[in-house]
Amino acid sequence: MRFEPRKEIADLPATVHGGQGWRYAGVEDYSQNLNPFGPPPELADAIVGAMSQMGHYPDASNAEPRRALAEAYGVPAECISMGAGSSEIIRDFPNVFCAKGDRVLLMHPSFAEYAQQCRIAGAEVSYMELEPENGFRIDEVALSARLREEPYKAVYICNPNNPTGVIEDRAKLERIISEASDLGTLVFLDETLLALSDPDGTRTMIPRIGRYDNLVIADSYTKSFAVPGLRIGFCISSPEIAEQMAKVQLPWNLGVAEQAAAVYLAGRLDYVRSAACELRRESERMERELSGIGFPCVHTDSFFRFAPVGTAARDGRGLQEKMLRHGIMIRDCASFGGRFAGYVRYCAKDSERDGRFIEAAEAVMKETEGL
Repeated sequence: MRFEPRKEIADLPATVHGGQGWRYAGVEDYSQNLNPFGPPPELADAIVGAMSQMGHYPDASNAEPRRALAEAYGVPAECISMGAGSSEIIRDFPNVFCAKGDRVLLMHPSFAEYAQQCRIAGAEVSYMELEPENGFRIDEVALSARLREEPYKAVYICNPNNPTGVIEDRAKLERIISEASDLGTLVFLDETLLALSDPDGTRTMIPRIGRYDNLVIADSYTKSFAVPGLRIGFCISSPEIAEQMAKVQLPWNLGVAEQAAAVYLAGRLDYVRSAACELRRESERMERELSGIGFPCVHTDSFFRFAPVGTAARDGRGLQEKMLRHGIMIRDCASFGGRFAGYVRYCAKDSERDGRFIEAAEAVMKETEGL
């Protein structure tokens, strides 16, 4: 190659994401964690109403979406910065705060994009392993020791964690954030999947945002409103951090359709809470019925679960192939690291589709027993 990229770019591995069901005709995709009930029907009207503005550049400051989100979440608009999905927030954060060689601490397994974007920014990535013996929960004592051993610019926590589905309780997170603050470490807290996992709305750290100037909360409407085709992400932090994040965001990162959608959806958080209630019931039902037939299933704090395949298949890819033959796509978790090649991830949906999932699981287990 005549023109060599930066070493950080040349050494980057390709990232793998779920949501690959579109590759297979007639397959129900359980590999992605979206609201199964789709967006509110009236969202289309809000988008159509914005089409008259297509001939103009959108407001680069995203003032209207920020005001709507501020009202919805009870924070000042100055605490909110917007992104083209949470992906842009994840990209912007290390570009703002990480100089070349700064160290960041990530949980593993977790969302791979954190490491990818930190490396692009030139940061050095360290991992803290989450162990199955501890239910894949953060070992608070071990984390405290790591933070005190050497300086870290930031620690990343995904809550609920993707792919494990674990939700850390608020008191524990507050202790971690407080200690990190004392050590001069930022905490990047990704709550993208929390709204669909917390129908009571009691697990978010947003009410604590004014207490900790080192806390940065990322969220998105991609999952909670099932609009991955509309890139609507946001970040809630101190006004000082929000100001710096806005400096590196892409110009006009939310188009007129996304801005109109964000304003409308910020007023429909009740829709997400209703979906979360149904998902909790369905998740509990799937746990009961799948465990009863011996299909790989574990308890989860959220609406998706991370399960070892056990004797159901040779590995995650093998179980994925078996379920595909019955019209169901699940996530093979080998991309999260070699020790997770024997794990799969799948979500809950609505009663009818989950019934078909359970029927497919029963067929797979009968085939497995017949071998």
